[in-house]
Amino acid sequence: MASDSGGTSSIRKPGDAAVTGSIHASSANGNTMGTKRLSGLYAVTDPALTPPDRILKCVAKAIAGGAQIVQLRDKAATDRDLLFVARALRDLCQGRGAVFIVNDRPELVLDVDADGLHIGRDDIPPDEARRIIGPDKILGVSCYGDLDRAADMERRGADYVAFGSFFPSPTKPAAPVVDPAILFEAKRRLSIPICAIGGITAENAGMLVERGADMVAVVSDLWRAPDIEARARSYVRLFGA
Repeated sequence: MASDSGGTSSIRKPGDAAVTGSIHASSANGNTMGTKRLSGLYAVTDPALTPPDRILKCVAKAIAGGAQIVQLRDKAATDRDLLFVARALRDLCQGRGAVFIVNDRPELVLDVDADGLHIGRDDIPPDEARRIIGPDKILGVSCYGDLDRAADMERRGADYVAFGSFFPSPTKPAAPVVDPAILFEAKRRLSIPICAIGGITAENAGMLVERGADMVAVVSDLWRAPDIEARARSYVRLFGA
């Protein structure tokens, strides 16, 4: 998922063995976790805003506030760098009933038994991603402002798609801004959940939910909040929770 990005994280714990969990994915594409869980606040980590010494505490607060989905995103670190924190986040999410997604690292998804993988246009192809992670993991795909891409991704087995950026992003100012009206058409054409991302704040997220977004993916506005748990709740209320 294209999201705000910053520095790199470097968490290592050599010798960890793979852990098998009990959460599996399910959707209209035949997995085993109901897509009802793919809704609400989608918290996307950032190596600068959720650094190694704070990431677990920050994510715990977001989940306490009602975040249903958490994505670990760090484009610069290696899988080995992220193994320890990914496993810890998997345990945290599993213990609190949240879905845990890893960005663009299919092997890490398997190593820590994450719930799923998210990929973008420049990442591993979706067919290859599905082959690696198997049929029982969630696969999310960024589609930017491209409805035809989204329909194609659904046909190829995506469990949800993401559109955006819907607003200028403070850390990705060059990202093209997508008309929120695309969400109306996406709801008409697609049968899988839809995620909105890009420059989203508690003040502007409501219009995206009204237009059909099943999830809102948030980075800066969540992690920069003085009270992460309270900010998460402000998003959750938009979904009637």
